[in-house]
Amino acid sequence: MDSQFVITLAEQGVYITLLVCGPLLALALIVGLAVSIFQATTQIQEQTLAFVPKIVAVLVGLIFFGPWMLSQILAFTSGILNNLHHYIG
Repeated sequence: MDSQFVITLAEQGVYITLLVCGPLLALALIVGLAVSIFQATTQIQEQTLAFVPKIVAVLVGLIFFGPWMLSQILAFTSGILNNLHHYIG
């Protein structure tokens, strides 16, 4: 196992992590921006108003994107475990 192989494996791991977390982070960003614009226009400065919609949106996104996220993680993990004999020696 050479250094290029380890770098490639780490790159795939980071890519899968970003791919899986991306939709939830984008959803939280969009909802947070909408809530911030709403708070700025109405001058409501309630702290819980900023967090509750984001939490609800991420939970809904997790329900919607959950099976896809799980399949991506399982495919990556099974690829590593199925080729474990190549990694060891």
